Amino acid sequence: MFNKFIAAILPYFPKKFIWIFSRPYISGETIDDAMRVSKDLNNKKIKVTLDVLGEFIKNLEEAEENKKEYLHLIDVVQGSGIDANFSCKPTSFGLLIDKSMCHKHMREIIAKAASYKNFIRIDMEDSPCTDLEIELFRKLKSEFPDNVGLVLQAYLRRTYRDIENMLDLNKENSPVSYRLCKGIYVEPETIAYKKYEEINHHFIEDLELIFRNKIHVGIATHDKRLVDEAYKLIEKYKVPKNMYEFQMLYGVTPNLRESIVNEGHTMRVYVPFGKQWFGYSTRRLKENPKMASHIIKAIFYKG
Repeated sequence: MFNKFIAAILPYFPKKFIWIFSRPYISGETIDDAMRVSKDLNNKKIKVTLDVLGEFIKNLEEAEENKKEYLHLIDVVQGSGIDANFSCKPTSFGLLIDKSMCHKHMREIIAKAASYKNFIRIDMEDSPCTDLEIELFRKLKSEFPDNVGLVLQAYLRRTYRDIENMLDLNKENSPVSYRLCKGIYVEPETIAYKKYEEINHHFIEDLELIFRNKIHVGIATHDKRLVDEAYKLIEKYKVPKNMYEFQMLYGVTPNLRESIVNEGHTMRVYVPFGKQWFGYSTRRLKENPKMASHIIKAIFYKG
C-alpha cells in the first residue's frame, strides 16, 4: 500500500526527483545518448530497438516534428553501423487526432526504414487505441510485408482472438512479426486480466498460438518464469532461432538478460530516449509500484 501511495503522488514531485528513478531506464535526451548506449549493448551481442519518447500529442505540428525526428534517427543509425530497428507509438503521429495523417506519417517512416532493409515496430498503446492500431498495422503490412510489426499485450482479454483474426496476414515467405508483452496500461478488469498468475497463463497461451502458426515473435518479458516456459515451448515446437528473440527494457533485469544471451538466444533491448521522458517514467512507476521505495531511498541517499 505504501509503494502504491508513493507511486501515485510521485508524478506531482519536481522532475529532478523523478529523474533519479528514470536515469537507469532511459538512455538520455539526445540521439547521441541513444547511439552511445546502443553501441555498448551491441558490443555485448545485444540488438536494440530505439524509441523516441513522446505520445498522446496535442496537435499535428507535434506529429510532424516527431516524424522528422524518426527520419533523422533512421539515417543516423544506418550511418553508424549499429544493429538496431525502431519502435513507434502511433499517438506520437496523431492517431487520436487524425488517423489518416497518422497513417501518412507512419508510412513515410516505414518507407525510409524499408529503403535500408530495416524494420519498424508499431507499439500497442492503451485500449482506446487497440482497434485503430490493428487497422493501421493491417494497412502498412499490406504495403511493407517485411518491414513492419506489431506489439500485443497478453493481459488484454481480446489478445488471443486478435492473433487468430490476423492469421490471414501470416505468409510463408513473409511471416507476421509480433512483440508479445504482458501490458503496462491501467485497464478495467472487464477487458484486462489483473492477477499475476492469470496474466502469465495467457502470455504462454498466446505465445504457444504464435509458435504453432509459425509467426515471428519478440518474447518481451523480465519474468524468469515466463522465460523458462518460453524455453520449453521453443523446444516443443522446434522453433528456429530466426523466428524468435527475447526482448527487454533498457536497465531492467540485466542478470536475467545476460543469462539468456549466454544460452545462445537472440536478445533485443528497448532503448528509449528523448526530452519527453517524464510520461514514460511515471507510467513505468505505475506499472511497478515497488520501484517507489527505491526512488525514496535514492532521494535520501543522494540528498
